[in-house]
Amino acid sequence: MKAVVYNQSGDKKSEVELPVSLFVEEPNVELVHLAVVRQQANRRNNIAKVKTRAMVRGGGRKPFNQKGTGRARQGTIRAPQMRGGGVVFGPTGRENYSKAMPKKMRRKALFSALSLRATADGVAILDSFSLDKPSTKSFISLLEKIGSSRKVLVVGSEKDFVLEKSVSNIPGARFITAGYLNTVDVMQSTLILFLEDGLKKAEETFAL
Repeated sequence: MKAVVYNQSGDKKSEVELPVSLFVEEPNVELVHLAVVRQQANRRNNIAKVKTRAMVRGGGRKPFNQKGTGRARQGTIRAPQMRGGGVVFGPTGRENYSKAMPKKMRRKALFSALSLRATADGVAILDSFSLDKPSTKSFISLLEKIGSSRKVLVVGSEKDFVLEKSVSNIPGARFITAGYLNTVDVMQSTLILFLEDGLKKAEETFAL
């Protein structure tokens, strides 16, 4: 698999072969799906909670007489069948939705996701990005010259304040360091834009 190398002005410099340690010839789509489901489940914030019949107010007396009304007998207004009563089998806020996945499977899923993007011309390399101060306009201009949508994932080797701030104001665009490269971010982006040192760092970090 090959990727185009661009300079900061958006001009094409060359084409390079992508490292075989990160990109595979036959992506495993099922494994990518499992990795995405796992990551989304682990990000889930468990805030749903309902009150049981022991938590709702009331219930000190019977709603109506036991006999003489023609209705079914009721002992408390806190019963689940009563309006305003407790909820049966509802979420308690203590549920654990996290999923486990072996490290090798997670990495193979990441490689498959990267490969799926590469086969769709969704991987490119930027030789460098150097500005005195953050400029969203400059980065948008770069994307327009490359011919990419703004749904881009920029991968660097380390934190870069200027580049991160230049990217952060673009809806759908995101900057991450190579150590945090993950399947969900790759699949949610239409272009993975590696800085040259970011690609080397990713290879060092994830290569099996």
